[in-house]
Amino acid sequence: MYIKKYWYNYIGGTDDSLTLADYLYEKGKTELPLSEIFRDTGLDKLNWNFRTSPDLKYTDSGNGCHEFYYAIDLITDLAALILESKKSGGFNLKDLFDDEDRDLFLKITTTPEEDRAMNRALADFFAAPLEYDLHEMMDDDDIREMAQDCENIREELDV
Repeated sequence: MYIKKYWYNYIGGTDDSLTLADYLYEKGKTELPLSEIFRDTGLDKLNWNFRTSPDLKYTDSGNGCHEFYYAIDLITDLAALILESKKSGGFNLKDLFDDEDRDLFLKITTTPEEDRAMNRALADFFAAPLEYDLHEMMDDDDIREMAQDCENIREELDV
């Protein structure tokens, strides 16, 4: 997996990461546009400002509601999965977590406009990580290290 150097630490290692995996599996698609993920989770209502995390959730097919705690967690995971999709053509859910046995290969697709907006969002997080609500859960050094990983991903996405 191309993103292995980023995944499992701050990116891909949170409760939000597990909720995202559940969401992706629930969708059951092999190709999923970023815009659909944004609509389904409420990210579209934040206008690309992920410093706070009001009311982010998705509803599964059984009408169960699943909450995402931090918008920036969701964005960083999505950025890594977009990078994997661009570099490797997609990813398999079972490769994301050690105990994951659900077998679904999928690709997250983006438009050029979404690529530019993701670039700006990751750059903002790198520039001001202490301004994000996630900072309440992480010490200064850890959130700066996460922000550096995001900057590296942003540079690799090359948009």
